[in-house]
This record gives sequence, C-alpha cells and structure tokens, in this order.
Amino acid sequence: MKVMKDLEVKGDVITQSDPRYDKARSLFYGGVDKHPAAIVRVANAQDVARVVEHARETGAELAIRSGGHNPLGYSLSEGGIVVDLHDMRRVDVDVPSRTARAETGATAVEFATAAGAHGLGVSFGDTGSVGLGGITLGGGVGYLVRQHGLTIDNLIAAEVVTADGVVRHVDAESEPDLFWAIRGGGGNFGVATRFRFRLHQVDPFVGGMLMQPASAELVHSFIALSETAPDELTTIANVMPAPPMPFVPVEQHGKLVVMSFVCYGGDPASAERAIAPFRALGTPIVDMVRPMPYAQIYPPEDDSYHPIARNKTLLVDAVDQRSAESIIQHLSSSTAYFCAAQIRVLGGAMARVPDDATAYAHRRRRVMINVAALVQNAEELPEHTSWLEHFASDIQRGPEAAYVNFLMDEGPAEIRQAYPGETYERLAAIKRRYDPTNLFRLNQNIVPG
Repeated sequence: MKVMKDLEVKGDVITQSDPRYDKARSLFYGGVDKHPAAIVRVANAQDVARVVEHARETGAELAIRSGGHNPLGYSLSEGGIVVDLHDMRRVDVDVPSRTARAETGATAVEFATAAGAHGLGVSFGDTGSVGLGGITLGGGVGYLVRQHGLTIDNLIAAEVVTADGVVRHVDAESEPDLFWAIRGGGGNFGVATRFRFRLHQVDPFVGGMLMQPASAELVHSFIALSETAPDELTTIANVMPAPPMPFVPVEQHGKLVVMSFVCYGGDPASAERAIAPFRALGTPIVDMVRPMPYAQIYPPEDDSYHPIARNKTLLVDAVDQRSAESIIQHLSSSTAYFCAAQIRVLGGAMARVPDDATAYAHRRRRVMINVAALVQNAEELPEHTSWLEHFASDIQRGPEAAYVNFLMDEGPAEIRQAYPGETYERLAAIKRRYDPTNLFRLNQNIVPG
C-alpha cells in the first residue's frame, strides 16, 4: 500500500529510505522494533488534519507520537503512518493572565523552563522528556499533584483534530463532552495539537532527591508522613536497589534504598519544617533537597538510555505495615536485571475535584503504586510477569483500579479499571460520536459504544 500517495504537508516526511529514519523511529523505551511506512513531522494542526484524512481514506494504521514514552510502542505503527509532533514545541506564557499555550510536542521540562522563567508552572509527570500530549490526555500525576492537582485539572482548552479531519477548539463551553473525555481518556478521541493551561506560582520551591536505606518500617512511616503532610508537599518514593551513580557511595550499590523525590511549593523555612520528619526516618545516603527553580526537579537524562520494562500499576487505599513488608520481600526476591516499586501519595488538591468532573475518576484513591521489572532484552519480559502479578496482588488494598498512562497490555478488563462505573460508558458514547470507526486505536483503546 502506498500510504503516502498524494499527501502534501508543510512539515517533514521521513520514509524508510531516509538516513534519519532509524533515529526517528526510536522511542524512550527499548524493546520496540516497529517499521512505519512514514513518519510525518507535522508543522501545524492543518498538517495533522491532512494526515488523519489520508489515513482514514487509505486504511493505513495511524499512530500519534508526542514524546514517545509509551512502553508498548503505541506511538509507532508497523507499516502505517506516524503523526510525529516533534517539531510542534512552541510554548507561549501569558504572565498577566497566568496562562500558557503550548504545542503538544513540547516536553515537560521545556514547558517548566518557559513558565518557570516567570515563577509559574503546572504539574506534569516525573520525567522531563515526556511529551505534553500523552501525559496530559491521560491525567498527569506529577510533582505538584497535591498542591495544584492533576495536569488535566489545569487544562483550560485544547485544539484537537478529530477523525473527520476537523480542527476543533475544545473547552468547557465549546464541545464540552469532548473536553471532558480528553481529560483522562487518553488519545482515543483525536490528536491534541495545542493546549492552554492555567498556571500557578511555583517560586519559591524546595525539592530534590533524598536516598535512605530501605526497610519495611521506613517505607511504612514514609507513606504515613506523606499522607499527613501539608498539600504543599508531594512525594514520590522509589523503593529499589541503589543504582551505581557517581553520587551514591560504592558500598551502597545494589542495596535496597528508598530514593524519594520530595517537592514543596512554598518558602524554604516552611519547607524545612515539612521535610525534616522525612530526613529523620533514616540517615540519608544522599540528600539533594534544596531550594531550586521548579524546572530543576527534572534530572538530566541520558539519551542513550532505553530501558526495557514490564510494569503493573495499581491504586490502593493504604500502605500498611504488611504492604511495606511485602514490598521489601518482593524486591529482594526479584531475578530481573533491575526492579522497583514507585509509590506516589495522592490526595490534596486532586482529591477535591468531583469524580465525574473529568474522565480521570479515581479522585479518592490515596496511593498510586507502580511495580516494575527491567530486563536486558525483550525476550526476558514474560518470565517476570508472574512476579509482577503476585507483587501487585500482595499489596492491593481496596478495589482494583489503574492509571491509564501506566497500563501495559493487560487487555479490556484493565482498561475498564482505569474508567470505573459509568465513566467507561460515557467515554464509549463520546468515542462513537467522534471516532466511530476507531481510527485512533493505537492506545489503551476505548471501543466506540
């Protein structure tokens, strides 16, 4: 099939004969080896509309790429077309109104740097290179989630190209059903090309990495402290073997640690009072917590690092002492090249939003946990699936639920766990209206209802 026949765009078309092709099809995660017929580096929403129309008319499989962070490789197509938003990275900050418009190929750190130049910001995820398109459409659980809510809680409007090739302005007044759906419903409803965000004051800010020896007692106490901390404090605790980084003492390499990121939006004196109890839980191996511009919370990334991973995501109502003991036991018994349990305490501002206000409907769940096994080649992944399942089962407290941005290939049942109750049915009805043929299906797919 000549999927690119008669397609004219302002942007750049990279085909398999192009010397840039292999780099253009590489993703953040390794273990994905798809060969699209063409990667279209779109220049604007009109380019996106032309590619969408072309895919619909030719039957070519369509993939959408923002930052390329999906571990299943949904942002590539085998033999189809990729809408690559790589060149759409403009961020415009309106300081008087405390808003910003951003194209969806921009990354979290690029947005944070642009807005942070004015002391302003929005909470995205915990990785600077993640694209704004994917992280926002799935919800966005970041370093300021307890203080300023999910990313989608600060989304004012969006420009979206739907399956009919129409460029739509979407907000609470204009196509409100679609606006509701894209706030948590993922990439099921169209290609988001531009967002408008409400900004918050993020200066002064205190944050950074704190590493302490891991034990069940420390994990349990750390989570308990995080739940009772003021909303200005958000923590992300990674229980894992200490990596062989230059700043980690050699004698600690490979030993279980709690490598946490603590983030406080407010003055340094208040931050010190809030963070002191965490430091007191165990003598820090590494303590990098300090006043800094918010954008610096995103650590530098190695472009050559492409982890091959399998994970299991869950939302729980508690991390009790037995959960903490299970976390230590499972991580100690893993045979993977590397393993980790990432624990994010929620609550605060995100929990004060009604469950039905957006497609992210797990507002009352207290903790998000992501357990992961990393391997050196993709063929090893299946042997660690049982370990992940048992791990997740042992620490599940409350009804099973999932965050769509962390889902793997578990199937339709897990997708419904991301959208409980009537949420999925409403999403399916909106999908039927805007994408009845399921053109946008390379995602955690919601089938038209």
